[in-house]
Amino acid sequence: MAMLSNLGNYRNFGLLIIRVGLGVMFILHGYPKLLSGPEKWAAIGSATKYVGIHFLPAFWGLMSGCAETFGGFLLVIGLAFRPVCLFLLINLIVATAMHFGTGGGLEQAAHAIEDAVVFAGLMFVGPGKYSVDKK
Repeated sequence: MAMLSNLGNYRNFGLLIIRVGLGVMFILHGYPKLLSGPEKWAAIGSATKYVGIHFLPAFWGLMSGCAETFGGFLLVIGLAFRPVCLFLLINLIVATAMHFGTGGGLEQAAHAIEDAVVFAGLMFVGPGKYSVDKK
């Protein structure tokens, strides 16, 4: 595929596409959580019981909404990129555990697993040169 071999020259642009696409989607997914209030935060945060955390579910639900909303924004601009990837990875591990813990199986957990794999990989790759963290 000689026609596609030159795309490697655009790695940083590819990272920008990934960052912006995932960031916007996490903002859209997290913002309603952030605005939902303590009852919904407690319901969301109760997912931590599947990883052995049984205290302060409202706090953990709020932190999930913050990680997704503010983490999504930081992904888009490429600031604090690796710590954001780590926080979102942890969030997705909890989501995966919750899906398996409630009997949802791989079909329900697949999206969280896929995103977790992407964030784990992005922690090693970095944000690329089109970011506030550029190196």
